Amino acid sequence: MEEIQHIKQRFGIIGNNEKLNRSLQKAVRVAPTDISVLVTGESGVGKESIPKIIHALSHRKHNKYIAVNCGAIPEGTIDSELFGHEKGAFTGATQTREGFFGAADGGTIFLDEVGELPLSTQVRLLRVLENGEFMKVGSSKVQKTDVRIVAATNLDMPNAIQKGKFREDLFYRLSTIEINLPPLRERKGDIHLLFRKFASDFAQKYKMPTVRLTDDAIDLLQKYSFKGNIRQLRNITEQLSVIEQSRSINAIVLKEYLPSTNANLPSIITQNNTQANFAHEREIFYKIMLDMRSDINDLKKLTLDLMENNGQVKETNEHLIRKIYNDFEEATNSKNEVEILTTNNETFNDNYQDTEIIEPSISLQEKEEEMIKKSLERNNGKRKLAAQELGISERTLYRKIKQYDL
Repeated sequence: MEEIQHIKQRFGIIGNNEKLNRSLQKAVRVAPTDISVLVTGESGVGKESIPKIIHALSHRKHNKYIAVNCGAIPEGTIDSELFGHEKGAFTGATQTREGFFGAADGGTIFLDEVGELPLSTQVRLLRVLENGEFMKVGSSKVQKTDVRIVAATNLDMPNAIQKGKFREDLFYRLSTIEINLPPLRERKGDIHLLFRKFASDFAQKYKMPTVRLTDDAIDLLQKYSFKGNIRQLRNITEQLSVIEQSRSINAIVLKEYLPSTNANLPSIITQNNTQANFAHEREIFYKIMLDMRSDINDLKKLTLDLMENNGQVKETNEHLIRKIYNDFEEATNSKNEVEILTTNNETFNDNYQDTEIIEPSISLQEKEEEMIKKSLERNNGKRKLAAQELGISERTLYRKIKQYDL
């Protein structure tokens, strides 16, 4: 246990939870080997500490340690970032570039959010794990690298494998040793210890007295289910340190900073339900838009027929125009989005020869941009939560943000 306490002090790990201690012991035992390690656990539990411990206690400690967030790199550039590329391999490749696997030769590479890797990249990664070989993008030359791979994910990997989003053979290669970090709600005795550590850190950072919890506040904090785990507790502690004038925090004050666990917030809705509900709404929206586009085309054709036939309109055509006008009025909830202007009479029973049809300003791209903006606002700019709500990968969301310059 003395060795574990030394590790905690060295890497700033707070807590005496039994599950946490077992995970740290596992990391210490596996560090001297070159076995691949998969770190699992919910978002915010501190998975990034394990690969640092493994690297620091390994024979590779004097070589490079490179941490890569796989979910933050766009799908189109992930292969280039990991394995490098040759000059002219793609548009913008003005010079040869060494990838992370080349740069980390002899050291350790930490692949965070490895579950977000596209399948094509997973094949390349599997080859590195099997024989240490890889090829740069745009090159046919096989290169060798000697790296220790530690990966981390908060995904349910068996479920991802079943859905065809992650290769089963790669999973078994990565998870030779699996280290699971427990969520904060299973570490009740560590919650107040972590709060005190964060409160002390923020007191020094903002040069103010340290906030302290009353007994009823401690009890409330320990009973709270932290969906964001340690990261959420840290944010709450920082808010209390900055906003509250009183340095003694009771349960009534603390409760204002704890989001209701019954609220329908994206961070506490199960991922499956969120994706299913949002996907269903998105399908309905796209169907409506496509139907409207079809009706617009019919209306254009009708207008041309009207001009050729000197405004002679059949009763069926009148019904079509009424339908389109009503559909657009419901969809946009504003007459400014689409206007049908007549020259002589506001009714649909008179001459349509001078009718002007204005294309609607709404588009699928604009609605997509609007949905992304609103999702980011609802999730306070947190891309991971927004991507989960939208039912897309974080990499795809990153690309869309760049595309729309959000």
